[in-house]
Amino acid sequence: MLKLNKLLYLSTDRQVFSDEIEPTPDQRKVLTQAKNDIRDHLRPRIAAATVALLGMPRQVEPRFRTQGSWSYKTCVQPPCMPPQEMDWDFGTYLPVEVWEEKGPPHAMAKAYFELVEGFLEDLCEEKNWTLLPGKSTCIRIKIAPWGHIDVPLYAAPAAQFSQIKEARAKSWSNSVHDSIALDESFEFGELPQQVWEDLDCVMLATRSGEWIPSDPEHVSRWFNDRVVQHTEQLRRICRYAKAWRDYQWPDGGGPTSVAIMIAIAQKFVSQPGRDDVAFENSMRSFSESIKTDIREVGIDQGKEPFNRLSPEEREDVSRKAAACAVAIFQARNRRDDQKLQAVTEIRDLLGDRIPSDVDLVDVETEVAAILAVAPKAVVQPVVRATSAG
Repeated sequence: MLKLNKLLYLSTDRQVFSDEIEPTPDQRKVLTQAKNDIRDHLRPRIAAATVALLGMPRQVEPRFRTQGSWSYKTCVQPPCMPPQEMDWDFGTYLPVEVWEEKGPPHAMAKAYFELVEGFLEDLCEEKNWTLLPGKSTCIRIKIAPWGHIDVPLYAAPAAQFSQIKEARAKSWSNSVHDSIALDESFEFGELPQQVWEDLDCVMLATRSGEWIPSDPEHVSRWFNDRVVQHTEQLRRICRYAKAWRDYQWPDGGGPTSVAIMIAIAQKFVSQPGRDDVAFENSMRSFSESIKTDIREVGIDQGKEPFNRLSPEEREDVSRKAAACAVAIFQARNRRDDQKLQAVTEIRDLLGDRIPSDVDLVDVETEVAAILAVAPKAVVQPVVRATSAG
């Protein structure tokens, strides 16, 4: 048997798959600069409009937050850009003082959405970007042929933002590394990850004028807890699975990134030093999970189905995920003199970002092969009650 782990991940300077699917420094720079331009454009304009156009009793400034794959650290560079794109999810949060039974005033949702979209239309003309209409839960701006920024619009009670402001000095030092990586600035309305946990009533504005309960922090917190539990290997495996999805569906489609991330994390079993085995096992379990709605009690008591695929699409993804697991298993089971064939099979599965280098393939010892077998659930034996004497 063969060890294919080094094709996927190496802690040295050698470029392998995990490095090749990482967004480039230039791509990161373009996305972060666009995010900052959006923030700096919206911040004073929304603040000025809160009283005159949104009917709020006093002027308040919006807050901003990077969400999604950039906050989970699972963003990958798709292999076909365009038509595939990288995205940055940049939430805009409005502190609201008037809070009705089911959220902010109903009429405010549509006014808020139309207001921000109008402001962003002006910015797009200035930057030569494209505002893409029609998204129901966010405003999408295409900033390059290979990338876009999604701007979902939220509201939360103003009193909770005051609590966040008081807490930020205590928690800011713990968030410095992530904030630097995302080019975040508290002075310009961006708040670090930890302090968002104080918000327990977040509503999302929709284009149709509704408020929907939606707090992306719940997903982020749950996933980051799973990474702490299972090590960074879990994050890498989710990135491999997303890269596999992008390679298998070059024109778009397949499972969403959130569905992949949650389904894999739910059943993940770490394999220290063996990303190849962990990836194989995860794709095998994912092939079963994707047939279901994918719910998670730890996120929202299991209320939301994170799998939006149709029954036919679920079967298609399940077959391809199962085939992925089989292909990795077969490549690992090649003989010592079949290393090139094993590398070719993995490249057929994930593309030419897998290095074509047989020197990265090691021979697996018999003991290591036994340890690499995924554990199976065993039914607990029935212990019948007995009495002595």
